[in-house]
Amino acid sequence: MGIFEQMAQYGHEQLVFCYDKSTGLRAIIAIHDTTLGPALGGLRMWPYEREEDAITDVLRLARGMTYKNSAMGLNLGGGKAVLWGDPHTDKSEELFRAFGKFVETLGGRYITAEDVGTTVEDMNYVLMETDHACGRAEVSGDPSPVTAYGVFMGIKACVKQVFGTEELKGKKIAVQGLGKVGYHLCRYLHEAGAELIVTDIDPEAVERAKQEFGAKAVAPDEIYTVECDIFAPCALGAILNDDTIPGLKCRIVAGAANNQLKEPRHGNMLRERGILYAPDFVINGGGVINVAEEYHPQGYSRERALKRVETIYDKLLRVFQIAEQRNISTAEAADVMAEERMHRIHQLNRIYLAE
Repeated sequence: MGIFEQMAQYGHEQLVFCYDKSTGLRAIIAIHDTTLGPALGGLRMWPYEREEDAITDVLRLARGMTYKNSAMGLNLGGGKAVLWGDPHTDKSEELFRAFGKFVETLGGRYITAEDVGTTVEDMNYVLMETDHACGRAEVSGDPSPVTAYGVFMGIKACVKQVFGTEELKGKKIAVQGLGKVGYHLCRYLHEAGAELIVTDIDPEAVERAKQEFGAKAVAPDEIYTVECDIFAPCALGAILNDDTIPGLKCRIVAGAANNQLKEPRHGNMLRERGILYAPDFVINGGGVINVAEEYHPQGYSRERALKRVETIYDKLLRVFQIAEQRNISTAEAADVMAEERMHRIHQLNRIYLAE
């Protein structure tokens, strides 16, 4: 499938290829939809095997940001950027400043931030060349704890939906991935009295969870089949698929990972098995709420950001309601919720405002 065919398939507006000979920069910026405002989405740095993989990834991620930003009630569209390189060996000040210059050429249509493989420190270099970046270290800082808080609130909503109470004490929760978000989520769950089962490819992270949270550890492949109340994916995408779904022994899937469903039909597979799925772009929206707060007219407020993150609880209950009313999967219901808001705002744009 050609590039324009891929863009047409999901309605992307713009795809920008960025190359700088002096720094070796190879980056792609995708803008999916700007109905609600400028496209906000992070910069992912990854050593892609092929150019096609980078294009597919950035298009997929940008579309996901459109739905996430809409679902979170933000006046922002969806975009994403990928930087082709190894985040462990290829970073430099000049590389990120070169990227910042390309962001500046878009005149505010795209706002960047940190993502997988990049940090708030990297964003400081980007900000030397453009104002169209957020996630500043000295302002909103690392979004991981806020993302984790949103997932925690989402899990409480799921428990309310399935068990009739948001009480987490004694609930068995299997957490896949103990990175920055996964670790903070474990802390929230432990403080709420949950029993944790964890896995990660990093043995030090696993040991830390065992020591700090009394967690039980299992091998990475075993996490899909452990008996638990809730399975919380906080690592890779596409982990809910034909191979893993049949083995799940949980009532709820609710975690921080992006793009958890390998294909849209897997949302229906979970539904058929009686497993409640918390759509990822809704439950993990706390991070984007946090960085978007930097654009608030009164300046960034952590307290205000956390209050907005707490609305993820009600947003998920709304998704579950739509799914029941329309007899569709929760994944489809989340899309409906996001698309309906975009449609309503699009209708408002028909009203002419004189300058």
